[in-house]
Amino acid sequence: MLASLTNINKFYNGTQVLDSVSLTIDESDRIGLVGNNGCGKSTLLKILTGSVEPDRFTERDGIISLAAKTTIGYLEQMGGLDSESTVIDEMRSVFAPMTRAIERLREIELEIELGDSFHADEYQQLSSWLEANDGYNTDVKIRMVLRGMGFTDEELKRTVSGFSGGEKTRLCISKLLLEEPNLLILDEPTNHLDFKTIMWLEDYLRTYKGAVLIVSHDRFFLDRLCTSICEIERGTLTRYRGNYTAFVRQREENDARRRKEYDMQQKQIAKLEDYVAKNLVRASTTKMAQSKRKQLEKMERIEKPTHDTKFAKISFTYAVEPPLDVLKVKDIDISVGEGSSRKTLVENVSFDVRRGEKIGIIGDNGIGKSTLLRIIQEKLPHKGTVRWNSNIKISYFEQESANLNRELTVMEELHSRCPSMSELEVRSLLAQVRLVGENVFKETGVISGGERAKLCFAIMMQEHGNVLILDEPTNHLDLSSKEAIEEALSEYTGTVIFVSHDRYLLSRIADRLIELTDGGCRLHDYGFNKYLDVLRDEQAEEKRAADAEKFAKAAEAAKDKAAKSYRSKQQRSADAARKNEMRRLENEIDEMQKQIDALTEEISREEVYSDYELMSAKCAEIDSLKQRIDDDFEKLIELDT
Repeated sequence: MLASLTNINKFYNGTQVLDSVSLTIDESDRIGLVGNNGCGKSTLLKILTGSVEPDRFTERDGIISLAAKTTIGYLEQMGGLDSESTVIDEMRSVFAPMTRAIERLREIELEIELGDSFHADEYQQLSSWLEANDGYNTDVKIRMVLRGMGFTDEELKRTVSGFSGGEKTRLCISKLLLEEPNLLILDEPTNHLDFKTIMWLEDYLRTYKGAVLIVSHDRFFLDRLCTSICEIERGTLTRYRGNYTAFVRQREENDARRRKEYDMQQKQIAKLEDYVAKNLVRASTTKMAQSKRKQLEKMERIEKPTHDTKFAKISFTYAVEPPLDVLKVKDIDISVGEGSSRKTLVENVSFDVRRGEKIGIIGDNGIGKSTLLRIIQEKLPHKGTVRWNSNIKISYFEQESANLNRELTVMEELHSRCPSMSELEVRSLLAQVRLVGENVFKETGVISGGERAKLCFAIMMQEHGNVLILDEPTNHLDLSSKEAIEEALSEYTGTVIFVSHDRYLLSRIADRLIELTDGGCRLHDYGFNKYLDVLRDEQAEEKRAADAEKFAKAAEAAKDKAAKSYRSKQQRSADAARKNEMRRLENEIDEMQKQIDALTEEISREEVYSDYELMSAKCAEIDSLKQRIDDDFEKLIELDT
């Protein structure tokens, strides 16, 4: 056990956010913490890390226990960085004790050279400690993590203050990973990360030597990484075994069971109350009626299930059927800026869209995905051709809900778009998307991003477009709202063109992908899961090619070295044996990498990642193969020196 929380309570402004929450975290746990916005997830993390105190009413409340060996690393957005340091210096600060130990070793070496061996024992102790903690390879670790998190070697000497907020968050994650706390707490770690970086982070955390506690709305991330899910709802915490998919299934089963138990108890209560009402005044049955009334008073009432009533009800419909060919885009450019400052991000973009297709647009941040959506709506100038067919009605969801009038209230905004609707109809539509109470009278500029998104969905429901264009529709939404919009898009029979970093949404909705890259536009006539398989194959091939090049250079260097020196018969024999062993190790590494690729493909399948035990076994096998590959690489390096 690394940490445990017992009877954690917290009130804010008279409202109980956490109600007798208890949680135990063991050494190898991978826990996902989920719940609607404002449910208390971040509060619980702050209580665990000690920055917020729980409310205590008895000596048994608010108990926080940490094992003596527990070290906690907590991701704070853009926090914990020295803005004046360079990236490499900031990362090296993690290894300051090792740096000081190496500096001390150099001092002792100078003393020994001068004939002073007084500190020889200290030298031996420091050397052993550095070797045990891999202290001589700190820069290798730093570069490995930074490259995985998307930073280039050229950026290592840049000052931290010169990076954007998203880049600083990635630096914070990098620094935490290098610190290697045995309890790693991450709050929305996949924000600001592209697909490749997220996939690297998933792989890294799966083999992390410690417990991981994650707050995330990225269900794909939770599916691939977590071994248990904790949901906070109405102040209480419930833990489910397995990943996110398993959690959804178990929660539905629990809800069904609770509803059944509640309904059965209600029938029993009604029957008892009816008996008491009819028999209490009769002399012959008074005692029995009094007994039944006591039974009612002592009965522990089951709370009425309310979980499913919180879901937004979103549906998109249209009246006019478009033609088979909806849109043709030919040789357009995606450019930003004006005049001499105009910059072309991607050239020669061409694609067709047919009726009923659901097309996901993907690519790195800043590549021009949102710009492409505006171009195809003729909102921005461009080269090439954009041609929509007749009978097309577009309904557009703009990122960050920028098309709303921030000075109008929620009701006024919706009514201005749908003037024929009565106030009652407007309130009813807003209630469908879970905009209720005083929030409907607030200006759209002061409500949350998730609430603005729900207002936009309500507007789109009344527009009845036969083509939906959506720019990051699940940003700011909690999990239940994400599920609601996914269900709506899944059932929608019209055409959908959408930009998203939400891999769960992409995997469920997109049947084709348009990928924007620095090199141009790539069309993928398959869904997101197949795209990930292809991407992993490409990355594995690139790695094999890089390894092959490295081995070839090492072999050439060894050959040149051997040619320059005389070798005895014994030396030649030993060299041949060394080369044979190197070839054997290379073949063994290649074979194990193929096994890892096959296992990685298996764990991306639903029948595997939804089965906790099978998923754990596959991940353990991958971890074992990776460790064997690392061991073989170390042997190769030794043989090559």
